[in-house]
Amino acid sequence: MKKHIHYYFLLVSSALLAFGLLFLSTLSAIASLQVFGNTNYYIFHQLIAVGIGLAAALVAYKIPLWFFKKIAPYVFFLNLLALGAVFIPGLGAKFWGASRWISIGGISFQPSEFFKITAVIFISAWLSSKFSEPARKNWVFSVKRGYDNFIHVFLPFLVFLGIITIVFIFQKDITTLGIISVTLIAIYFAAGTPWWHTLLIFIMGAGSAILLVIKEPYRFERVLIFLHPEKDPLGMGHQLKQSLIAIGSGGWLGKGLGMSTQKFGFLPQSMGDSMFAIIGEETGIAGCLAVVILFLVFLWMGLTIAHGASDTFSKLAATGITTWIVFQAFINIASTMGLFPVSGVPLPFFSYGGSHIVAEIIGVGILLNISKEK
Repeated sequence: MKKHIHYYFLLVSSALLAFGLLFLSTLSAIASLQVFGNTNYYIFHQLIAVGIGLAAALVAYKIPLWFFKKIAPYVFFLNLLALGAVFIPGLGAKFWGASRWISIGGISFQPSEFFKITAVIFISAWLSSKFSEPARKNWVFSVKRGYDNFIHVFLPFLVFLGIITIVFIFQKDITTLGIISVTLIAIYFAAGTPWWHTLLIFIMGAGSAILLVIKEPYRFERVLIFLHPEKDPLGMGHQLKQSLIAIGSGGWLGKGLGMSTQKFGFLPQSMGDSMFAIIGEETGIAGCLAVVILFLVFLWMGLTIAHGASDTFSKLAATGITTWIVFQAFINIASTMGLFPVSGVPLPFFSYGGSHIVAEIIGVGILLNISKEK
């Protein structure tokens, strides 16, 4: 029997990647010329990252899904070690006061971006083992008793989230922690666990988030600026103010591709987490809606792949990868539009950065792998 991938999903993913490269090519030219003396430095490095991602995605597409499940604990453990390695002097690199990068031979990468996908694969493998056909009968019995269900699934999952929380607190990357946590909770819910488990985890997570915000003054100030951006328009509220100016000045159809004025030093992180504001300025509300619709279609097709998956592991992995990419996209978009505190996370497939684009393309490769096994 011949297997077919989800070609429409491939088309949507390719469109997101192509539009991302198109916008970055026009946006990065000025900054590249100012810093490196040529207009192609940033787009060239992004294309290298995309090439690496496509090669890795092809491998991920070819690898049997059972093999992913088998190696999941080992890959996750290696990624966890890499997260700890960012604090090793001479190996870890610190930018903007945060230790999140590893630098080897002049090449820097961010282990937390790959951790999003390794955590998804690991927790999907673990939960699927609880829901294998032999275990599923015992699971029904456990639900009736309640005790085994609580001890052997709920508590280990909380411990797992606790370990991740500690790691990202040290890295001062609470937004990434939130994205990973929501993604893993979505997998946990999709596994068929009792609904009150998910509700309780969300309540505990919300309480922990409030404590983390209160504990660090800069996080608390970021929330205050989100609520009242006019109080510090030249300081912490500057990025949000300039983002709104960029989107507002674009009107319905925008100023035209490459015609942004905010990219000339007015908007911080215009190639990074503020990319959506430049899209709004150059293509207007119409362009913003097109990007949002593409991500919504990505979500629908990703969940369709999960629904048609051939086994529990594939279903949970597809749910996790789709949730991670789309949730991160809408956190980025919401923070750019003032609907969420400034996040600092990249817009998937669009923002400049090698680590996140490689991880996202690998995620697409795994989803296509799952789609052909339906």
